[in-house]
Amino acid sequence: GVGGFPCVGGIVRWWVQRQSLPPGRGAPYPVSDKTARESDMYWPILIVSGLLEAVWATALGRSEGLSRVGPTVVFLVAVVLSMIGLGYAMRGLPTGTAYAVWTGIGASLTVIYGMATGAEPVTVARTLCLVAIIAGVVGLKVLH
Repeated sequence: GVGGFPCVGGIVRWWVQRQSLPPGRGAPYPVSDKTARESDMYWPILIVSGLLEAVWATALGRSEGLSRVGPTVVFLVAVVLSMIGLGYAMRGLPTGTAYAVWTGIGASLTVIYGMATGAEPVTVARTLCLVAIIAGVVGLKVLH
C-alpha cells in the first residue's frame, strides 16, 4: 500500500484509472466483469442492511427525539451502515426489489421487536399483516 495503508493504494489506482477514461464517462462496470463471489454478496448484505434498519428505527424511537445520547449514537451508526449496505446491494439488484426487501425486513423486525417487548399489541390481524409482508419479501427474492 501507499504510506503503509493498503487501502490507499487501491484508491489511488482507482483514481488513476478513472482519469484515463474519456470525459463524462464513469468507470466501466459491465455485468460480465462482476465475479460470482461479488454477486453472491448482494442478498446477504441487503438482509443485514434490513436488520440494521430495524436497529436504527428502534434506536430512533428510544432516543426521544434524538435527545438521549446512547440511542442516538446507535441510531446514527446503524442508519449509516444500513444505507451503505443498501447502496451496495443496489449495485447488483434492481432498485425496486432491493428497496422493497430492505424496508420489508426492517418494518417486520421493528414490529416483531415491539410485540416481543410488549410495546405493541399482538393480535391475529397484526400477525397476518406481518406474514403478508414477510411473504412479499420472500416472493421478491424467489422471483429475482
